Amino acid sequence: MKIKALIAVRSGSQRVENKNIRKFADSNLLTIKIEQLKRIELLEGIVVNSNCPEMIHISKELGVDTVKRDDYYASNIVSMSDVYKNMAENFPGEYILYANVTNPLMKDDTIRKAITVFRQNASEYDSLNSAHLIKEFLFFENKPMNYDLLKQPRSQDLPDIYALNFAVSIISRENMIKYKNVIGGRPYIFNVDYYEATDIDHEIDFEIAEYLYIHRGHQNSL
Repeated sequence: MKIKALIAVRSGSQRVENKNIRKFADSNLLTIKIEQLKRIELLEGIVVNSNCPEMIHISKELGVDTVKRDDYYASNIVSMSDVYKNMAENFPGEYILYANVTNPLMKDDTIRKAITVFRQNASEYDSLNSAHLIKEFLFFENKPMNYDLLKQPRSQDLPDIYALNFAVSIISRENMIKYKNVIGGRPYIFNVDYYEATDIDHEIDFEIAEYLYIHRGHQNSL
């Protein structure tokens, strides 16, 4: 089973402006993720898919393959399902490890473990998708979703509900096209701890992730 990494980055980020290539710990998120995946010896290569000439230039300078994405598939009007399908159709490989640059605290060994677990369980599961536990009191339409108001538990006793964080997903190119997603029909939910699951979605997330990356010496503990 040959697995290549796919890094998808685009211009036009709205909530965190230019987050993929702005300065982050004396580097940038795209460069950090490419350099990390180059250390993963279980991968057969890395492909960066982007509509942005600058991001493609950075990727080529780092020696990885690139695919120029049509601007439509990097816009804010296209559905993510169509984006996934388009990226898979233009991916030069059989199996895809989809890695978000916005999870900079993910450790090398966790990615290696994810690949190993997927390979060992590929006959039973058709994708592996990273997730983390949520132990919070959740409401939907003004009603609790995961507990009884009359018998409120301690937060640690709430049911195990997992939130996908997309730090690492593994799926065949064929199934990514079929499902128009990085999640297959029989996903293996791969639990990662809350620290590694840190995702940059808002400006404060960027600041927190950068602080942790620097001050916990993440560069030296991969």
